[in-house]
Amino acid sequence: MRFLYSIAWRIALPLVLLRLWWRGRKEPGYRKHIGERLGFYKGPSYAERRQPVLWVHAVSVGETRAAEPLVDALLRHYPEHVILLTHMTPTGRATGKALFASYATRVVQSYLPYDIGSMVARFLKHFAPQVCILMETEVWPNTVAQCVRRGVPVALVNARLSERSLAKGQRIAALMGEAARSLSCVAAQTAADAARLASLGARNTHVTGSIKFDVEPPQHAQEDGAAMRGHFGARPVLLCASTRDGEEEMILDALRDVDLGDALLTIVPRHPQRFNDVARLVASRGLAMVRRSSMEEGGVEPGVKVLLGDSMGEMFTYYAACDLAYIGGSLLPLGGQNLIEASALGKPVLLGPHTFNFSVVSEDAIEAGAALRVEDARAMLREAVRLLNDPVRREDMGAKALAFAAQHRGAAQRTMALLQPLVLQ
Repeated sequence: MRFLYSIAWRIALPLVLLRLWWRGRKEPGYRKHIGERLGFYKGPSYAERRQPVLWVHAVSVGETRAAEPLVDALLRHYPEHVILLTHMTPTGRATGKALFASYATRVVQSYLPYDIGSMVARFLKHFAPQVCILMETEVWPNTVAQCVRRGVPVALVNARLSERSLAKGQRIAALMGEAARSLSCVAAQTAADAARLASLGARNTHVTGSIKFDVEPPQHAQEDGAAMRGHFGARPVLLCASTRDGEEEMILDALRDVDLGDALLTIVPRHPQRFNDVARLVASRGLAMVRRSSMEEGGVEPGVKVLLGDSMGEMFTYYAACDLAYIGGSLLPLGGQNLIEASALGKPVLLGPHTFNFSVVSEDAIEAGAALRVEDARAMLREAVRLLNDPVRREDMGAKALAFAAQHRGAAQRTMALLQPLVLQ
């Protein structure tokens, strides 16, 4: 099965590269470092440099942010090692660069090559990692097989697997089962995730919780959020965070039926290449809008209804500046995004009906009184109005959100305990 998979990859590679170049029209980062995606590197290998390497793969922005506490712990516990941080998206790479800028040469970044055996082999030969640590769901069959061939233990950490993803994996069980059985260790977010991964063939599975709870808001987040809030005056702020394609249209259409009063609707799309598309959606509805990138020092005019968050690396700032947050990806069947950053800053959370990517943490937050579930965009806006007009209830939810975030911390430490034998073997 993996042989056929590899042939399919080679046949598709020209189209994959063409798509990469096409995506570079809106996001130029896709046209950079293409050699890395094919397994080509300059300079001596890390084995020749005699630098031991621990490899962490975080595909995009969310996984890179989640990896921060783990990478910090690896840097502290293994001061002689270089941490290789790989990604698949330019935004993930940019996020990693910003998060670990202070570590200078100790954190090295690269794109992970496409899942073709010869490319992955060149990657492993150049970097010679002692261990491969995959974040969340990134199990690539040829990558895992090449690691096993070279004696590199593979750990899947902060692991999650929804019922939908399990069903897809079972349809190609011959391929994914081999990869799952080859994992040296699995640190799953929940017992349900561990059970689903075990049903695919994963062994040595442990429940460690979500590392995302260990992400500490930057010290400057509250200060930056207060500065941003200073532009808004006394207006209440509803944040729609990490929205996905189709959701902004639903939310903007719902504004026709729900009056937010003087509240400022802040929309932060998950993908930066969609900033201009969302701006056009707002303009087409005749709503007065200001973009974060062009926000004047004098503040946001009272007539402005929408603030478009078209900046990178400021999500904690947006959370600190808002009164409550809707977490994107949950109004449509996309599985939702994580609510932990909002909870860590004590913000009440609204969730749509589709949170299968974070089902347990979402239900736990609702049970804890830190979040509310809504049926659709109109229900979300109506609930937002009720909360914005009820500061006592809003503050109570915020306090419960802080407590919820605090009680779930410690996953990074538990994961480090599982990784230590792999690093030392």
